[in-house]
Amino acid sequence: MSHENQSNQAESTPAAVIILAAGAGTRMKSRTPKILHRIGGTSMVGHALAAARGLAPQELAVVVRHERDRVAEHIVELDAGALIVDQDDLPGTGRAVQVALEALDAHSAVEGTVVVTYGDVPLLDTATLQELVLTHKKEANAVTILTAVLDDATGYGRIVRATDGTVMRIVEHKDATEEQRAITEINSGIYAFDAAVLRESLTRVDSNNAQGEMYLTDVPSIARKAGGRVAAVVSADRWQVEGANDRVQLAALGAELNRRTLERWMRAGVTIADPNSTWIDVDVQLDEDVTILPGTQLHGATQVARDAVVGPDCTLTDVVIGEGANVIRAHGSGARIGAGASVGPFTYLRPGTVLGESGKIGAFYETKNVTIGRGSKLSHLGYAGDAEIGENTNIGCGNITANYDGLNKHRTSIGSEVRTGSNTVFVAPVSIGDGAYTGAGAIVRKDVPAGALSIVAAPQRNLDGWVEQKRAGTAAAKAAAQASSTPSSEESDPS
Repeated sequence: MSHENQSNQAESTPAAVIILAAGAGTRMKSRTPKILHRIGGTSMVGHALAAARGLAPQELAVVVRHERDRVAEHIVELDAGALIVDQDDLPGTGRAVQVALEALDAHSAVEGTVVVTYGDVPLLDTATLQELVLTHKKEANAVTILTAVLDDATGYGRIVRATDGTVMRIVEHKDATEEQRAITEINSGIYAFDAAVLRESLTRVDSNNAQGEMYLTDVPSIARKAGGRVAAVVSADRWQVEGANDRVQLAALGAELNRRTLERWMRAGVTIADPNSTWIDVDVQLDEDVTILPGTQLHGATQVARDAVVGPDCTLTDVVIGEGANVIRAHGSGARIGAGASVGPFTYLRPGTVLGESGKIGAFYETKNVTIGRGSKLSHLGYAGDAEIGENTNIGCGNITANYDGLNKHRTSIGSEVRTGSNTVFVAPVSIGDGAYTGAGAIVRKDVPAGALSIVAAPQRNLDGWVEQKRAGTAAAKAAAQASSTPSSEESDPS
């Protein structure tokens, strides 16, 4: 990190960040609290926490109320150092900030810059918050407001500026005059405050309004009247301040976040054949020269190494893919695919699947909790679960490990250089030695020694005339009768 970046990092470090996350979000029409809805693989409040932590604040508080225990548990999972603050019965953003500041002050009085943001603005990033804090400190403001300019500002609070460019006040849309409604600069609700100014101003905010709430938007005008400087930082990116109040807005934010994620990876050297049909979570990691083909979704902590090709039509969660591997039309989670290996098409990789270097799991195969050694192949139409397979083994078509006895799961061990015939069933627990073979249709119930051939074969019986007797009148019976009455080529050859 350069000295300049280190300096900016230090200057943009606030005393505290307060994230407001107490709202019910009724317009989501969901049993899931609004801020727990996800885009890019992360909850909205998760995005907010990441942006806030990027500032390296001395303290981080999150104000909760609706579904308090569920929300608090999720926040602690993401950020154990966050202070959970309960909003009381007095409603309003002003009161939410006040209880958070009181809770923070209970440890030690907060001095310096306090940033206030929200749990439902998932595209807000650390860089924008840093600019807000830097401007706040550089200009020695009492309050600095993050704003945006919109083509249609309907419903938003308008920023009314003085002739010197500072902010005189925020006017809510419903209270604005026609002239004020023509203003296109809007209040995002995201602020940097001087802690002492915020603390004092909140004591002057009342709830004598139609909603009976303490409005945080009252603080800038109170601070200005007290002689403080109130200014604004205009975000050139409106998506940074967009919140999600319903599922339509959530989907729009999700699509924009995905577009940005894909663009970032393409600029980093990843080929994405069709961005319109590709979705990649924010925590996914891709190397240079990875190729992503259409219809692919990469979720969670998925990692893809250089020169690997994924797709088309793959959905993978927490899957690690090695260099040069190829995965086509597969669904999987919690799996590891080795370098140069191939998977698919129409393959289901369940958790615990480990495919070794240059190995293969082919068409219409399901795997779970199985380790497959280097160069081994499970090519088609089978199931391998609770198993270990050695190196350079070839598992024939239609093989399955029968791992469940109705009460417990059991393991199958198959050695290296093994060749198994089609439709072999391994009844676990069972072990197959190195270099062993199984015959087609074998049901292996006992261990097979190294180098042995296991066959389970009864003599074949042909019941002549059975079809004509038991299926008389069917097309099969007619065909059989015709075949019986037609002389063979040897019988019709006069020589």
